[in-house]
Amino acid sequence: MMTAVNVTTPFGRRPMTLGHIASQMAAKAVAPDAVAHKWQVFQHIRESRELIGATDRSLSILNALLTFHPETALTGGTELVVWPSNEQLMARANGMPATTLRRHLAVLVDCGLIIRRDSPNGKRFARKGRGGEVEQAYGFDLSPIVARADEFRDLAQAVQAEKKAFRVAKERLTLLRRDIVKMIETGIDESVPGKWGRVSQTYQGIVGRLPRSAPRQIVESIAQELEELWTEIRDILESFTKTMNLDANESHNGRHIQNSKPDSKFESEYGFREKDEAGGNAAETDNVRSLPKRELPLGIVLDACPEIRELAQGGSIRHWRDLLAATDLARPMLGISPSAWQEARETMGEQHAAITLASIYQRAGQINNAGGYLRSLTDRAKDGKFSTWPMVMALLRAKLDEQKNAASAGKPRTDEDAEDDSRVHVSASLLKSLQKPRSW
Repeated sequence: MMTAVNVTTPFGRRPMTLGHIASQMAAKAVAPDAVAHKWQVFQHIRESRELIGATDRSLSILNALLTFHPETALTGGTELVVWPSNEQLMARANGMPATTLRRHLAVLVDCGLIIRRDSPNGKRFARKGRGGEVEQAYGFDLSPIVARADEFRDLAQAVQAEKKAFRVAKERLTLLRRDIVKMIETGIDESVPGKWGRVSQTYQGIVGRLPRSAPRQIVESIAQELEELWTEIRDILESFTKTMNLDANESHNGRHIQNSKPDSKFESEYGFREKDEAGGNAAETDNVRSLPKRELPLGIVLDACPEIRELAQGGSIRHWRDLLAATDLARPMLGISPSAWQEARETMGEQHAAITLASIYQRAGQINNAGGYLRSLTDRAKDGKFSTWPMVMALLRAKLDEQKNAASAGKPRTDEDAEDDSRVHVSASLLKSLQKPRSW
């Protein structure tokens, strides 16, 4: 901010800043042969007004002042002072009030766009010679328009470049947001293996940091993060597509590869269901029907499926409704379609469907086609061939076996092991049931 100094004149003291003095020095230094097209320079000033410090109202006054100069081309070696009265300026500035006029004239002076040339009595006028030529004029000097023409042009180009960069950044951000949403929907709808819920949460977290009126730098930063996420999702979809194409080519060539894994990574939900149905038998059905009729305690379910806790609000599940809310988040992360989840809830009931999905989530690293697996279990439940009891018992047995193996191998115990021991307490009858073969 320029410091104001008081310059004594015959008619009192007028405030003047160092900026005003700099403008006067620039005007004196303009080359006599320098020429500027006043309306072209005015256009540059208008485009870069924010950098210059001018306002729309002050530029309307500058526009009016330029109309009082008869020439379009302003030359450095000629008189560039105009002397309109306030009434004339107000008329050409669309009836601007006198107080507003004086305020915005001061803005033009402060920005170094015009220079005041005051007469001894403060009036604006021109003294002409016998030939009618202006010998001395008092009013507003337009010479800064010529002296700073190149500066205004460079500022306008910088503003245009910034606007273009901002527009490109916003377009890039819009395209990335649209493509990411579509790719996530494709991954879920096509049952592509992946934790799509977490991907969606990552996307929402990035977009949520975008302010309503963000500068270009923030837009570009958010777009860069989204592009990295876009690349990650695209690679997953392309890898899955290539694998599907390879499988299709092998099938077309007549080569059949038998897969012994019931949760093959690339089986469809419905294909998986048909295969699993053929594996059912009467012995399994009788075993399921002989299981306890009472409901599974929530504590046992959580001991068997501790991973589901990470999706609960605050990391704590105290009621069945908390488990249901957590499984609603786990469902898209496992790539399970809404229709498969709805069918499971209608067939098993919401509580048993939640237990089933929590168990699948616990074994997510071993079940690549969670949607097909859930549909298979749902179909078995319709025929009375499935219960959540053996599923949970198998997970508990695996947990206990892991602890026993670690102890027999002399593996040092950790705080996490001690915490697991404090949670896993089973009765004798439950331990006996854990010795039975798995039936899920």
